[in-house]
Formats: sequence, C-alpha cells, structure tokens
Amino acid sequence: MTSPIRIAIAGHGNLGRGVEAAVARSPDMQLVGIYTRRPPAQLQPLTAGVPVHGMDALAGHTGQIDVLILCGGSKQDLPEQGPQLAALFNTVDSFDTHARIPEYFAAVDAPARANHKTALISAGWDPGMFSINRVIGEALLPEGATYTFWGKGLSQGHSDAIRRVPGVAGGVQYTVPVPAAVEQVRSGTRPQLTTRQKHTRECFVVLAEGADADTVRQAIVTMPHYFDEYDTTVTFISADELRRDHGAMPHGGFVIRSGSTSAGTTQVIEYGLKLDSNPEFTSAVLVAYARAVHRLHGQGQYGAKTVFDVAPGLLSPHSAEQLRAEQL
Repeated sequence: MTSPIRIAIAGHGNLGRGVEAAVARSPDMQLVGIYTRRPPAQLQPLTAGVPVHGMDALAGHTGQIDVLILCGGSKQDLPEQGPQLAALFNTVDSFDTHARIPEYFAAVDAPARANHKTALISAGWDPGMFSINRVIGEALLPEGATYTFWGKGLSQGHSDAIRRVPGVAGGVQYTVPVPAAVEQVRSGTRPQLTTRQKHTRECFVVLAEGADADTVRQAIVTMPHYFDEYDTTVTFISADELRRDHGAMPHGGFVIRSGSTSAGTTQVIEYGLKLDSNPEFTSAVLVAYARAVHRLHGQGQYGAKTVFDVAPGLLSPHSAEQLRAEQL
C-alpha cells in the first residue's frame, strides 16, 4: 500500500484551517504538522494529535514533510516566505496579486530549482480555476473576448490588505459585479469594458482608537493593485457590527468567453462558482494541487509551477486507468 502524502501547513488562519479540513477528507494524505507564528500552545488543531510548532522549527523538519502548504497573505507574507521555503520544501501557495505573479514566479523558481524542489504558486479559484478556464476559452474560441467577474463575495486577499492599513483595527471587503456589464457580456455582444465598469468594491472597516477616518479611507481607495482602479466605498462600523454582520465568507464569480466559430455564429462559454466559504474552497484547491506537486516532484520536475503546468489527472487521487474508465 502506498504511504500517505505527508502534508504540513504554514499558517493557521482561515486558509490554514480550511486546508486542515480538506486534508482530513483526503484518504491519501496525512497531516504531519502545523507551523505558526503564534505561540504553539495557543493553537488548537481540528485534528487530534497533530503537532503544532513555531514557524522557526520548519528548517529542522525538512525530512518529515512531502508538501508544505503556505497559508499566509499575498501582500506581505508570501513574497518573503515563498522563496525562502521553496528552497527547503515542495510547496503550494495561493499568491493572488495578479500583477505581480511573473516576478513572484521568478523569485520562487530560482531557489526551488537550485534545491530540486517543486513549488506551485497561485493556486486557488482566481488565480487558479478561473485561470485555466480563461486559457481553455481562448484556445477553443480564438476569435472573441474573455471576461472575468468576481462576486458578490468577500475577498480574503483584499480584506487582508485593508487590515494592514495603519489605523484599521478590523475590516472586510466585498467585490460586486456591475449587473449591466454582466448582461452585456452574456448577450454575446463583446463590449469593451474598463476595470471600473465591471466591478465595484465595498469595504467595511473598524477604526483603531485615535485613527483618522479620512486618512484611512484615502489610504484604502488609492492602494495600487487593490482599489485604485475601482469605484470603492469605505463604510466605518463597530467591532460588534463586524462580528455580527460580516463573519461569513461567501464568494464566487464566473469566466465568460464570447467568440465566433464562423461569420454570424456566436458561441458563449461560461464557467461559474458559487461558494459558501471562500477560504474552504481555496483550501480544497491547494490540497488537490499538493497531490499534484508530490507527483511532479517524484517525476523530477523541479522549480516553480502554475496551474497551467499540471495535467488534470494529477489532481485526482484515482489512477489514470480509473479516470479513463469512469470519467472520460
């Protein structure tokens, strides 16, 4: 019998807890450790008996982990952790700052390749599942246009970004598609839409004591890569309102490819997601790609990878023979 894939988690916030739950539902995997920047004694794993360590213990555990899943934020955590840990472990992460993915890929690729490790970056649903569907849509309908809409839903990455603004004690951000833009695209008319015309962003923020609301608002709405290209509203609320009204983390969206296969013949492809829990679904994607990373490493495929480099069959716990018989 094949030994289970030994999975470890770096970071135990919403995403880390989701990974823990996803690993527990994967019979071919075993959670062998959780690594945290908090005092380990304060963390209670969902899975009884799983050891909890400080992040500084990772370097001494390289021989005990097959794949390390990085669950830090894209704004500050992953740019530092990704390259450092890819030199020591096979890794999977959900880096989601789209504009910076090429430079992040290069930063992770060099140490992973030099140390014969496999590091898959930017897995999740976007980047990730939506990325794949954009590529497939354009390949099938080369004459056309691709549109991506997110939400309405709570964005983990954008929420993390606003919480790091000085003067913010807590907060969340919702991405909201503009209904008129969605209907235009679904009609097959292929409109030219700016970033601002496709989505709005709604932020709900708890101010830190003594913070100036106007300064905080300005810092949020002008933040590059996150809010500066959108119509963004910032609503200040109490900590009680944040807990009461914004504890759930739904999300979703859709990718639409509108194209022509001949003169006067329009084809529209749509892939959509409706998620009760954004972090739990992202975690499920990370865990599936951890399986693929383990297999790629076994094949000697080292360096940084993206979802474009992974065959779908490598994500499944089933054999190629079973997939051909049951899914093809």
